Amino acid sequence: MENRVAVIGIVVTNPKETSSILNKILSDYSDIIVGRMGIPYREREISVMSIIVDGSNDKIGALTGKLGNINGIKAKVALTY
Repeated sequence: MENRVAVIGIVVTNPKETSSILNKILSDYSDIIVGRMGIPYREREISVMSIIVDGSNDKIGALTGKLGNINGIKAKVALTY
């Protein structure tokens, strides 16, 4: 199975309540994470993150699915290469 490079966009609407869960999941998938950037958007009381990953479609999908199942987190993936 060939690996893909993808960008996962994440919007967190309640960062104080979900940050520990989010970081635990990201830690569990650290083997496919190439980089991450997060910006607090204080005016809208949200946080916006982008995660660059390099992994199989199944593993990227599993990560995105786990993130999307957290109340207050929206996650979308863009498979690129």
